[in-house]
Amino acid sequence: QVQLVESGGGLVQTGDSLRLSCVASGRTSSSSAMGWFRQAPGKEREFVAAISRDGGNTRSVDSVKGRFTISRDNAKNTVYLQMNSLKSEDTAVYYCAARGFSAYGRTYSQQSEYNFWGQGTQVTVSS
Repeated sequence: QVQLVESGGGLVQTGDSLRLSCVASGRTSSSSAMGWFRQAPGKEREFVAAISRDGGNTRSVDSVKGRFTISRDNAKNTVYLQMNSLKSEDTAVYYCAARGFSAYGRTYSQQSEYNFWGQGTQVTVSS
């Protein structure tokens, strides 16, 4: 089992930055590929960014490329999502996800590929 706790959300203005954190605990947290997803009001939950278990590979959705950066510190069992140049369309609940077993170097973008989910943290960008 892996437990995930997100933090760092809040209310900001267009162009501001936020850094989300996701602290993982459990037996497989250090070997888990991780991802960030988001769900805007009235919309389906969508993929944002993912990072491999070793942190060597990342991927992100086109709409956040150049603005969002995913990273991890395995010593702290923490994954981050640095969000810069925020836009109103980034408003959503952001969820951290972990995959129970992950191959080295692999990233995962499908929700069905993740076994564990956090409760989410709200990000609101005011224009």
